[in-house]
Amino acid sequence: MQVTLPTWMVWIAQWIVSGMAIALTAAVVPGFRIRGFGTALIASLVIGLLNIFVRPVLVFLTLPLTLLTIGLFLIVVNAIVLRICAAFLDDFEISNWFSAILGAIVLALADTLLHALLI
Repeated sequence: MQVTLPTWMVWIAQWIVSGMAIALTAAVVPGFRIRGFGTALIASLVIGLLNIFVRPVLVFLTLPLTLLTIGLFLIVVNAIVLRICAAFLDDFEISNWFSAILGAIVLALADTLLHALLI
């Protein structure tokens, strides 16, 4: 028998797991710093909003580069979104572009892995 959770509970679970992925990324990537798990949760929310409103514009504007690099430039787009998020939050810092790009890669892997394992 499969239990179906209310939608809001699934959203909260996904939000917490995404916060865990950000905290894990901050622990692994040098130059990628958060103050605590609360900051990771807020960053997760801000990144989600940026992915809804800003990322599509960035993807459209960088479409020629994305096509030339066979999609690899999307990592840079994700790094830009992370840097924008860090600019909005005082307790979230990304010190350089290398940390942002490596953070984008690690965050994508961590988020995918944690969501697969926990949700």
